Amino acid sequence: MSNELEQVAQRKAKLAELVALGVPPYPVRFDRAETISAVAAAHGDTTGDVLEADQPQTRVAGRIMSIRSFGKANFLVLSDGLSRLQVYVRADSMPALDFEIFKRLDFGDHVGVSGRVFRTRTNELTIWAASITFLAKCLLPLPEKWHGLTDVEARYRQRYLDLIVNVEARKVFETRARVVAGIRRFMNGRGFLEVETPMMQPLAGGALARPFVTHHNTLDMELYLRVAPELYLKRLTVGGFEKVYEINRNFRNEGISTQHNPEFTMLEFYEAYVDYHHLMTMTEEMLAEVARDATGGLECAFNGHVISFAAPFRRLSLRHAAAEAAAERLGRPVTELDMRDREAAAAVARALGFEVKGAHGAGKIATTVFEGLWEDRLVQPTFVFDFPTEVSPLSKQKPDDPDTVERFELYAGGFEVANGFSELNDPVEQRRRFEGQLKDRAAGDAEAHQMDEDYLRALEYGLPPTGGEGIGIDRLVMLLTGSPSIRDVILFPLMRPISDSRS
Repeated sequence: MSNELEQVAQRKAKLAELVALGVPPYPVRFDRAETISAVAAAHGDTTGDVLEADQPQTRVAGRIMSIRSFGKANFLVLSDGLSRLQVYVRADSMPALDFEIFKRLDFGDHVGVSGRVFRTRTNELTIWAASITFLAKCLLPLPEKWHGLTDVEARYRQRYLDLIVNVEARKVFETRARVVAGIRRFMNGRGFLEVETPMMQPLAGGALARPFVTHHNTLDMELYLRVAPELYLKRLTVGGFEKVYEINRNFRNEGISTQHNPEFTMLEFYEAYVDYHHLMTMTEEMLAEVARDATGGLECAFNGHVISFAAPFRRLSLRHAAAEAAAERLGRPVTELDMRDREAAAAVARALGFEVKGAHGAGKIATTVFEGLWEDRLVQPTFVFDFPTEVSPLSKQKPDDPDTVERFELYAGGFEVANGFSELNDPVEQRRRFEGQLKDRAAGDAEAHQMDEDYLRALEYGLPPTGGEGIGIDRLVMLLTGSPSIRDVILFPLMRPISDSRS
């Protein structure tokens, strides 16, 4: 029998002994007077003399994180997930049954404790236990040295275990909660209305991505998990909601990496009568405010760099940046005009080692060159703006340059964090763009946008000049918590199934 199986057997035997003593194995409740964190906060600075004089009483509950015995003196350390507190246990200080319970406790069990708060000779804040109530048995042994595990994916597969023994993991998700709350405060404070749009959609629209497909039996129709809420949110702007946002879950049937999870969270918002310049300024303000709310400052450590969210952020024109980096890499002149000519751009891309497909126009090639040469260099927050029309089917063209749209992407830490643009609101031009996307689909591009007749109908009722943006919450949390993988900031990331070694 393995060591773990032996421990499980011993724990089950102790649970059986507790039942034999008449102890409820899984009681329905425990009326605690306060949390462990509250006791630690209330008495953390109180001296032992004051505690001895006041004799404060408490009643707490938590998980046992250690057990130590020194003759008649025994100690537990309890945790409520936020703070830890020592408990002093003596047979002559509690009912006999309670001490019998103590003798059958294991690392990881849940107990309730009542008693007075004091300080030990080593000045440790402690509860002198007058009673112990058994609350739940931890049948599986917890890892003693979590940080020594070589299989880091175990943290993602068993997040509950990660949260029990890894304090830093909990801090990451507390920061994530503050990020989301901060975003809501920012948006609500500026008059935006929070809404919900469908997660199951008859057409996969709003982004160039491969969708997940499902089927509705009663209606006998194929549906898609949404890749973005964009087209529904803009329908609401047509309907008169001039400032609207959604904190949404999106689903994309694509690769998994340190920056990609098939299910992820975004903020997406739309504001009437503004353009992409307004959005860039608003984004600077939002991220600075959210960073302060979540971390207390504007700087965060990520991947060996200190990233600052202080405005203004750097700005780069996509084609100009692509040409500049290509010239540097190739050691010969490459101009922005080269990035606008299909043959010249293809020659540059091939010389750099990038694949060029027959369906790719100059805009797609220029974007490929930019992404290949620039992304990992954009550590500090940087707006990359003025994208080719070819890769931006929902963005409005620049009045003096039909091959370019008023679009930006925000990069930080070497990856994209946000995407925004002046919305295309001309239904005729939007239909032409959709038709171009259909040609790309016919040529084998599974991520090309589908035709959405109802959205075109909505545009025909009149979408005012509008700016829209999506911000990746998972990636923003990665930056603010210094987490190298998106799996570190998603409580339950998608994982490849493995067989249960205990089966």
